[in-house]
Amino acid sequence: MHAPTSTAGAPGADASSQNGYLIGLTGGIGSGKSSVAAEFARLGAGLVDADAIARELTAPGGAAMPALQREFGPGVAAADGALDRAAMRALVFSDPAAKRRLEALLHPMIRAEGERRVARLVADGKPYVVIEVPLLVETGAWRERVARVLVVDCPPEIQVARVMARSGLSADEVRGILAHQASRAERLAAAADVIDNGGDFAQMQQQVHRLHARYLHFAAP
Repeated sequence: MHAPTSTAGAPGADASSQNGYLIGLTGGIGSGKSSVAAEFARLGAGLVDADAIARELTAPGGAAMPALQREFGPGVAAADGALDRAAMRALVFSDPAAKRRLEALLHPMIRAEGERRVARLVADGKPYVVIEVPLLVETGAWRERVARVLVVDCPPEIQVARVMARSGLSADEVRGILAHQASRAERLAAAADVIDNGGDFAQMQQQVHRLHARYLHFAAP
């Protein structure tokens, strides 16, 4: 089992001090990063969920939907006006150019709203903010902004089992999603800190508590 790891010092601390100390939390699908993020929030950290912002932008009446329909056609919208995620997933998995167009449209909107939410949390006095970004390693959009990258890691077979249990997708479908994300090795190479989430909740919680204390120290004026 990986222990939480850390590079020396607090990379990015000076750059983040005026706009809040920001931790970029990431991990593959099914790694349990949302549970980790929720535990940080329970301990008093600010939390911004980039995936939740994306869902809001692509909900019925969402700010991104008109542009998505102009770019990809009306077929990417479900009957209720929200993004048809299955249709879009099939499109971007089969067409790398479509994936790049989608990211070019959505990522700046997600980033702008994320920055607004970070600023509000800093103004509210949160000691540091965790930004949960599933594709942080793949896109690099937040890499220059965060002080540290925290990777939630677990064996791929556990990821597959977790996603199947919650989504109804087949093992092959889940593995297809994993194949389009950064590899486990790529994420670990980018990490300043790692939480091993292949065990039980108590083990994850202990690791979060240790890192919380470390981040409070790094974020202190």
